[in-house]
Amino acid sequence: MEQIRITKVILKKRKMKKYMVVWGSMFFIVVIMSLYLMMETVSNNMGRVNSDDVLVAERLSKLENDLTKNEKLINEIKDTVKYVSKGDKESLKKLNDILNDADTKFNQAKEAVKELFQKPVVKVQAEQPIAIVEVHKVAVSSSNQVCTLADAPNIKTDVQMLKLVDLMTFENPDGGVWKQGWNVNYDKNKYDKKKLYVFVVPHSHCDPGWVKTLDSYFNDQVKGILDNMVAKLEAYPKMKFMYAEISFFSMWWSQIDQNKKNRVKKLIEKGQFEIITGGWVMNDEANTHYFAMIDQMIEGNQWLNLTLGVRPESGWAIDPFGHTPTMAYLLKKMNFKNMLIQRVHSLKYCFTDQEGSTDILCHMMPFYSYDVPHTCGPDPKVCCQFDFGRLSPSRWNCPWRVPPVHIHEGNVQERSLTLLDQYRKKAELYRSNVLFIPVGDDFRYDRGDEWDKQYTNYQKIFDYVNSKSDLNTQMQFGTLTDYFKKLYEVNDVKYGQKPPSYPVLSGDFFTYADRDDHYWSGYYTSRPFYKRLDRVLEYHQRSAEIAFTMATAYSRSDAYSNFPENALMKMLVTARRALGLFQHHDGITGTAKDFVVIDYGKRMLEALMNAKRIIVESMTYLTAKSKSDYKYSNDKPIFNLDESRENHDSLAEKTVIDVTDEGSPVIFFNSLAHNREQVVTVHVNTQNVKVVDGNGAEVPSQTDAFWVIKNRMAPEEFLVSFVVDVPALGSATYLLKRTTKGSKYYGRVTMYNSEAENVPEQSLFTIKTEQEKDFSIENSFLKAEFSGSTGFLKSVTTKDDGKQHKTEVNFVSYGISHGKEKSGAYLFLPDGPAKTINYLSPTIRITRGPIVSEVVVYHQYTEHHVRILSSPGTDGSAIDIYNLVDISSTGGNIETAMRINTDIQNTDREFFVDLNGFQMIKHKTLDKIPLQANFYPMPSMAFIEDDSYRFNVLSGQSLGMASLDVGQIEIMMDRRLNQDDNRGLGQPVHDNKVTPNRFALLFEKRLKPRPREKITGFPSLQAHLTSLQLIQPIFVIPKNSESDSISLLPNFKPMQKTLPCEIHLLNFRSLRYSEDDTSHGFKPRKDVAMLLHHLGFDCNFPNHGLKCDSTDGKISFLRLFRELTFKNTKETSLSLNYDQRDVKSGETMSVKPMEIYAYRTELQWMASTY
Repeated sequence: MEQIRITKVILKKRKMKKYMVVWGSMFFIVVIMSLYLMMETVSNNMGRVNSDDVLVAERLSKLENDLTKNEKLINEIKDTVKYVSKGDKESLKKLNDILNDADTKFNQAKEAVKELFQKPVVKVQAEQPIAIVEVHKVAVSSSNQVCTLADAPNIKTDVQMLKLVDLMTFENPDGGVWKQGWNVNYDKNKYDKKKLYVFVVPHSHCDPGWVKTLDSYFNDQVKGILDNMVAKLEAYPKMKFMYAEISFFSMWWSQIDQNKKNRVKKLIEKGQFEIITGGWVMNDEANTHYFAMIDQMIEGNQWLNLTLGVRPESGWAIDPFGHTPTMAYLLKKMNFKNMLIQRVHSLKYCFTDQEGSTDILCHMMPFYSYDVPHTCGPDPKVCCQFDFGRLSPSRWNCPWRVPPVHIHEGNVQERSLTLLDQYRKKAELYRSNVLFIPVGDDFRYDRGDEWDKQYTNYQKIFDYVNSKSDLNTQMQFGTLTDYFKKLYEVNDVKYGQKPPSYPVLSGDFFTYADRDDHYWSGYYTSRPFYKRLDRVLEYHQRSAEIAFTMATAYSRSDAYSNFPENALMKMLVTARRALGLFQHHDGITGTAKDFVVIDYGKRMLEALMNAKRIIVESMTYLTAKSKSDYKYSNDKPIFNLDESRENHDSLAEKTVIDVTDEGSPVIFFNSLAHNREQVVTVHVNTQNVKVVDGNGAEVPSQTDAFWVIKNRMAPEEFLVSFVVDVPALGSATYLLKRTTKGSKYYGRVTMYNSEAENVPEQSLFTIKTEQEKDFSIENSFLKAEFSGSTGFLKSVTTKDDGKQHKTEVNFVSYGISHGKEKSGAYLFLPDGPAKTINYLSPTIRITRGPIVSEVVVYHQYTEHHVRILSSPGTDGSAIDIYNLVDISSTGGNIETAMRINTDIQNTDREFFVDLNGFQMIKHKTLDKIPLQANFYPMPSMAFIEDDSYRFNVLSGQSLGMASLDVGQIEIMMDRRLNQDDNRGLGQPVHDNKVTPNRFALLFEKRLKPRPREKITGFPSLQAHLTSLQLIQPIFVIPKNSESDSISLLPNFKPMQKTLPCEIHLLNFRSLRYSEDDTSHGFKPRKDVAMLLHHLGFDCNFPNHGLKCDSTDGKISFLRLFRELTFKNTKETSLSLNYDQRDVKSGETMSVKPMEIYAYRTELQWMASTY
């Protein structure tokens, strides 16, 4: 025993020596970090940022990259020491490796510091002191895995759409009966050897809003379709049916009795009835943002799984107007095995991929439409004869004047062989002997007689063909999954595996043309007011999801909590479904009837107000110092909404804060998982305001006039701007106090071509009028120069390198084609190049201040704002643009655009534009295609670049864009059209609104030349985070002056460690029980869903203003939150329906670049750790 005690003492001494080595090494690291911080103090001042030359910037960036890894190193040492102390030999070896690596990095850091101070600094002097805040200059370290994304060779594919477009001549020969194709023939002996398998698939495409509203369609047609489906499939056991839109299906399900529900489940089990895709809608793929795409898929798929136990495996997209690889990626991540698409510009049968990481088998329908005349084969005149729903008497006929006839013994042979001929011709377009034949159209099968006609006549043909062995063909009713299963079988591969002979395709299918020069690029911009409202609702819904999920977890720790989780969950579900509904391919596209658009707008407005209330109540509860002080009141809430809207098509009116002597508290909520420090602006009722933070310290602020019209300020409404510092997923409380001394800073106003009217005598603002001359505004990073005659931006100087970039903004307009076909809601058919909109002597108002400087130009059709912010965050390095566009008073047939000409030398007119905010793809402007074919959707971002610089346009809404000339980006603003374009809508586009839109312009210097052949683009990390802050702004929650006050935390800081810069918290979603389980109502479940996206970024650019670090995509849920813990965590599919693996407690996960990951976990409150 004595020997054992001695051994233990020796071991303890050895452990102590190891500890000394560890902490000595850590002290070394701290010294280096201190040296670096001293260096920063010397080189950065509180009012101005000095700029080094490019070489020093690169060296500093490298040094910072090394030093930012020290915190991770310390944490790694701490974790390893715990195991060393327990006698773990492997951990001791690991500790030795860590310290050796640290010693190497220390020597590298010394050399970097030496080089830095040996190089003289070149400074760019500002004309006057500008900033009053210290600006963050942060370099973010990244792994080779991330950085090689932008420089690596393109993923090898058999077909790349950009290269294919280069090769195509775009001639338009008459294809004969198949107008868009060619004359199809086949060898009649071919099918003697190879059996043809034909799956005839009845379906009904149901638009949740188009020429009728959602409710009208449901009551008039969809209810009949689904009611008949149950009765007729039971009557015809050989018949099958396929359906997609869960928005309608859930409405029907809520109205039917239990008996009918059981019958539906039995039809699903038998394989007669298949629900495909399972989205709330069949979403548009051009204008949609990937958050909303995923969210509407989750809403539909979760409803299906919880209610029916159905988990779809095949995607069905027959009506979106062009297709994106983003949808293929999302379906694959939802564990889908197959997909089908319809509207593309050219024929392909593809196996598509997204940057080589995911593949999904894709069937492309080859002909003009998905109706029966265009699905059986190349000749619509023949195919229409086999749409037996058109048998007289019928609501439909055949335009080719050869109607269908009943099949009987006397004509079954001729009719069968005629149809088989079309089937064989269609089969010639594909690689397999398995043929997919949809039989349906919009809102078909709503009456029982159509079911009877289609079944009885097709079954007679099937029976005849199947009985003739010499025809070597098997025909049957089927579903999409039946077709794909047979396809895999004949290719001798497992279900879901790539058939060996099928080509791989990458790229997108924009811009779509259905015939001639009829390119569908108009809908990228139609009804832009609602495209903007969609993005605003999306931001609010995401913020509401996150705030509500955290508040619910905290409230469940308190048995007496007054937090209204059931009431707010009901609001949240309404918001989810309203946003999901608008993602429909006739919703966000702007291609529905006026009254349908109004219906969408009302639903979105209700959802928006619900989301605001959820955010306000959740953050009030979380920020309350004592949770017992929180009381929910729908009539008299403690805090107000930040704005109100009179109608769905009204502009938002900001809440004016009643500033008192005691102080009016305002809560600021940050829904991003990174700390944020940026400028906010609030509306107040006095010009004498002092801003105080949660610790009682005064915050520098700037007060400006609020202008009612271009030259008249409001007498009792003012703007106060200041920098807020808000924790990740948290809140910060600031106090606005009325003061006799006035604000610290007031904006100085200069006006051109107008004089200010009715200026109050007590006004503290300096206002002067000057003659037209060029002028500028600036901050520490940027100087923007403007034309004195137009008021528009002329150039931007980036002060880091002193480079003046040409940045000429103007507004242009297009007319309409003089031909027979003209522009409408879908089509853009201009009369030629755009013409500049000239407007003589516009009113120009310039406001200059230490925090916000702004130029406002009142131009024809547009109120154009340009702002520069003196901010320590990413908003300080971008030009902010806000437009109010109004073409409602024009005579129509006009389309307006904002055009920006730069000196970027993209001489081949190549540019990158985003697909759904998820990825960037290269396009090239071509002279061989019409002007309208060179426009593409821009949901959130576009850039052009040369070997030295990149110019980014970040967008707060989806609009059409082009890069028609070298150095140019053009963004469509609005369109007013006097005619229909004959695509089914049946009306002009005349419901124009005063439409807001927002952009950020960002110039970036490349650290090395661009890879010219790269087809996939990647924004810089700076651009990513600037875009996120543009579309996910800090939420303002003002105090309700009529309610009692409660004590608030200075800040609510839920995260123990923020997510790294490159990891975006896409959603933090509360889950619910099945709607059939009425015992729970809207009570949230214990488990929640967390969606994380590793942003793929280009490392070849410096970063400014980032308050986050990089971990090379490595995260752990252990101690991620201060007071919340994860339990029973599972990695799952994006639909949340397929659990993939258990996540171990404390496990460090590696999130791959560009990938989206989903997790389900039980979120539980634990005792505070601070």
